[in-house]
Amino acid sequence: MSAETLILLALGVPFLGSLFVLFSGPGSANVRDGITVISAVILFSIVWTLIGIVDGGARPSVTLLEMLPGLSITFTLEPIGMLFAGIASFLWILTSFYAYGYMRGHHEANQTRFFFCFAIAIMSAIGIAFAGNMLTLFVFYEILTISTFPLVAHSGTDEARRAGRVYLGILLSTSITFLLTAIIWTYVEAGTLDFREGGILAGNAPVGVIGVLFGLYIYGIGKAALMPFHRWLPAAMVAPTPVSALLHAVAVVKAGVFSVIKVSVYIFGIDTLATTGVSTWLAYVAAATILLASLVAMRKDNLKARLAYSTVSQLSYIVLGAMLASNIGAMGSTMHIVMHAFGKITLFFCAGAIIVFAHKTEISDMHGLGRKMPVTFFCFFIASLSIIGLPPLGGVWSKWYLAMAAVETEQLIFVAVLMISSLLNIAYLMPVVLYGFFGKEKSAAVHAHDGHDDHHAPPDHPMLKHLTFGIKGVKEAPVMCLAPIVLTTFGCFALFFYADRIRLFLAPVFGG
Repeated sequence: MSAETLILLALGVPFLGSLFVLFSGPGSANVRDGITVISAVILFSIVWTLIGIVDGGARPSVTLLEMLPGLSITFTLEPIGMLFAGIASFLWILTSFYAYGYMRGHHEANQTRFFFCFAIAIMSAIGIAFAGNMLTLFVFYEILTISTFPLVAHSGTDEARRAGRVYLGILLSTSITFLLTAIIWTYVEAGTLDFREGGILAGNAPVGVIGVLFGLYIYGIGKAALMPFHRWLPAAMVAPTPVSALLHAVAVVKAGVFSVIKVSVYIFGIDTLATTGVSTWLAYVAAATILLASLVAMRKDNLKARLAYSTVSQLSYIVLGAMLASNIGAMGSTMHIVMHAFGKITLFFCAGAIIVFAHKTEISDMHGLGRKMPVTFFCFFIASLSIIGLPPLGGVWSKWYLAMAAVETEQLIFVAVLMISSLLNIAYLMPVVLYGFFGKEKSAAVHAHDGHDDHHAPPDHPMLKHLTFGIKGVKEAPVMCLAPIVLTTFGCFALFFYADRIRLFLAPVFGG
């Protein structure tokens, strides 16, 4: 089968899977969930095959529609996009199993709609990853926003509807006002929107125009959650935990920062950014976002809210690396997409297990809970260390490359920002672990919930029953939730040892 056919299949599998899910019919939850998992496995198999093709040096391309010269719906494979596609497709498998346990254990309504929108969101992420130009990326970027809106507002409460309006309002307004303007302006200046090594604007626009365009692009990509256009992300935490995982690790925010890297590398070019200096002020905005979001995270007692602001901070690591305008910085940014994906999805999976099966959302109510859910809290601990950036976990390598980029560009203030941020990471993540394992359990349990039906007990399905391991007092999440947590935790370890393989895969783009 040709690479071009595989590209179309990679887009078609989640789309067809979504239709089968939608028309699976009432009372066929097992069929619906089976379709979701099978679609996810098939998609990952296709993407893995394409990764091998790209790793061999090929750059296959498919054009579906050409409206004008340089203005088409085109898919072109290259290393950065394939890395994003690999993450999204692999984590879709694990998130599908987790969502199966969570949604059923939670007795959530509208589960068919949930899995339908989830599949469309994954298709959109693959379209963004494979985009061969800015028009294609923009189209799938908007589809991703619209398809995830029902997921954010899933519970249907007033709070969820408000969160959905904030989510949709910020993401659509930034993309239409800033991003679309930048895309049209780029076409006028360069006569094309096709991604090109070295950047299509290099030599085709004056410095002043490049500076304005770059600002429009970076703030037009609202999914990167750069302050002050970040409020949609904490607001969306009212959504079910599998949606939080989708937002933070699998598709949405990763689509944002991936787009920032693609724009920096293929629209402007690293050399152009370095010689013009147009990205410098945005590097300081990213640094401020890193620190301010971390300080806000420290003040949040709600675990999901704390993790949400952590994500805002961590995304700006990726933006900062791109704004440093060096190949090693862009390399560090791209690697951080991978490292953060595994660390943050683990943290949200753990939060979901705690919410649903221990009925606790506030960190102050989790004293002693780690002794009852030791596997969940141990996995939270390991993922936290990866986010902090300690060996032998993958997060250390991306932070190392970002620090080296700051040294290479003689901007040592950003080394200090990265170091202070790591200390703040410790300050807002480690208390969860310390309270869990060493805190004194309160005499009266405080049962809270995040706007969902967290009080429901899991059904009698054997795969959805609590795990006790035969130990008195230990009560873990069911295997359908716990297994993905353990696997993503293992991924944090594996990435430490396979980071160099990722670097070599990206070397054709960034060198080294």
